Amino acid sequence: MVFGLLLWGCGAPAEVAPDIETAASLHVALPIMSLPATANIQTHQALWDDVRAERHPSDGGGSLFLLSGPASIPVGEAGQWVFAYTSGDQGIAEGGLVVFQPPAFWGWDAPQVEHPQGPGFVELRKLPVGVSLEAISGDPQMMMWRVEGRALTAGETVQIHYGAGPAGARADRFSERESAFWVAVDGDGDGVRAMVQPPALIEITPGQAVRLNVTLPSSAAPGETVWVRVAALDGAGSGPVPGKRTLALTAKAQLGAPSTLTLDERGLAKFSITPTAPGVYALAVAGVGNLSAVSNPMVVREGAQPILWGDLQIHTGRSDGTGTPADVLAYARDVAGLDVVALTDHDHWGMQFMDQHPEIWQESLDAAQAFNVPGEFVAIPAYEWTNWAYGHRHVLFFGGTPTLYSAFDEATDAPQELWAALRGQPAVTIAHHSAGGPVAIDWTITPDPILEPVTEIVSVHGQSESPDAPGEIYQAVPGNFVVDQLRKGVRFGLIGSTDGHDGHPGLAHWNSQSGGLVAILSSDKTRMGVLEALRKRRVYATNGPRIVLRVTVNEADMGSVLGVEPAEVVVRVVGTTAIERLEWVNRAGSEVVAQGQGGVLLHHRFTVTPDAKGDFGYIRAIQADGGVAWSSPVYFETPQINEQPK
Repeated sequence: MVFGLLLWGCGAPAEVAPDIETAASLHVALPIMSLPATANIQTHQALWDDVRAERHPSDGGGSLFLLSGPASIPVGEAGQWVFAYTSGDQGIAEGGLVVFQPPAFWGWDAPQVEHPQGPGFVELRKLPVGVSLEAISGDPQMMMWRVEGRALTAGETVQIHYGAGPAGARADRFSERESAFWVAVDGDGDGVRAMVQPPALIEITPGQAVRLNVTLPSSAAPGETVWVRVAALDGAGSGPVPGKRTLALTAKAQLGAPSTLTLDERGLAKFSITPTAPGVYALAVAGVGNLSAVSNPMVVREGAQPILWGDLQIHTGRSDGTGTPADVLAYARDVAGLDVVALTDHDHWGMQFMDQHPEIWQESLDAAQAFNVPGEFVAIPAYEWTNWAYGHRHVLFFGGTPTLYSAFDEATDAPQELWAALRGQPAVTIAHHSAGGPVAIDWTITPDPILEPVTEIVSVHGQSESPDAPGEIYQAVPGNFVVDQLRKGVRFGLIGSTDGHDGHPGLAHWNSQSGGLVAILSSDKTRMGVLEALRKRRVYATNGPRIVLRVTVNEADMGSVLGVEPAEVVVRVVGTTAIERLEWVNRAGSEVVAQGQGGVLLHHRFTVTPDAKGDFGYIRAIQADGGVAWSSPVYFETPQINEQPK
């Protein structure tokens, strides 16, 4: 690559570190002046330079193996590892580069050569006679060495001792089976390098079980049998933590729950309950010590609106996240208790680019197919269109043959081109971190009303809904919030998703100031059922907690289009903790319409008079702990009058 190997995608603001010897001839002038004001120009340019760069046959040559050190280590513990890099058939010319990259996410000690007593110290051993490797500055998460003295010839080996000092090197704080160590090689010294394949893999195991996650459906009818899931997790939410454990359950008799349960060897339990009477219920579970949790609330009544909880934007270790696709989907289903999930690894970002490695895309598709069970768990094929000029969108496929349309293919590197390629397919695109973050959305391009019916307003980055709502996204661009687009006449349903990179879909808010979930109002737990709900805007967003929100306007559901006339708004909220207030947001602004009374239940009715020129309105339900739920808007418009020609 012609830029730093450490690529922080949606996980943090992008920090692209150019190589010290990037060849000037590789720079391709792009029409920078024509890019939108919201573009991340540095990253956009660096990635296009990399796409156009020519690789020498020696770039990326060789192999990497773990010689010694623990192949498996618990989260956060320190160890020492020795890796052997063996040069490829072309060798490495004098002046070429060898780059060592420990896992970039989320807590491995940065490699360094300045402080032998400090963490992450790296020492090279058993250099071939006549070869020296001079350490040079680069990205702080990697070590770079220039080959000097003579060329490194084919088959010669260098040992890289990571954690060589007394402090060792600390492992990641999140568990995963395949934590990847990389080496990249610039074989001819022209500033362009490529990754050595495959990486060396180390397993990171969860820590001790110190917390539980307990999930119930958010709604049920009396007499309906529903499933409860319980998982034992470590302090960061990794897991499940293996081991049988007997737990005590506390619940009202109307739930029909057992008094105890035993987690299986994996640290999981799934059991059924049958509520017998209307009400709002939760289930408390406790074990030895502080191992305890209370479930999300469940509303039991006849005709209760079914809610499918989803996370439609998740990254794995195949781009810039944590975990394998199969492991992340298993966590979503078995630990987080989600109903709907989409893996959205980047098309062109991370340690390897999916648009250049079709096997990564295929692995994601295979995992979605394997986990998708209509009526039980919906896994949606998807990816992230990672465009640093016009903003990031994830693309979800609900049928047909999913195709990856890259943001770095000149045929699909603009939103209009992406939508043209998707036209007629059962697919949607969803813009995210649209008001700021690593790159904001270019809203001068009007979203396609069929292919982009909803927008993600909240994730680990914060909220892009409005500057007067809690938890504003970092690097916010004034006028670029979703409410600004609604005031311009764009219609959206509002969703949340984690944009998670920690391997914890549905629970990323445990390790961040914000998270994101989408509540899908549908009883059809299939891919096409989810697509129908998205297109009808029958969805709402939260920043992590499973708040139950029901909003009707003149008895019409959220997402509806109504006439311009006074309307009665009915709001019912069941919070996960005390509800602080309800706010109504419309074209004119926002206002508090009800204050909480210290409880988790709040019902409120009020009347609104829409703007005669057309209006919209939606609810923000805000909890005392910072949890927020946003309904999708209803839209008020004057019916078109078809005049007959005179």
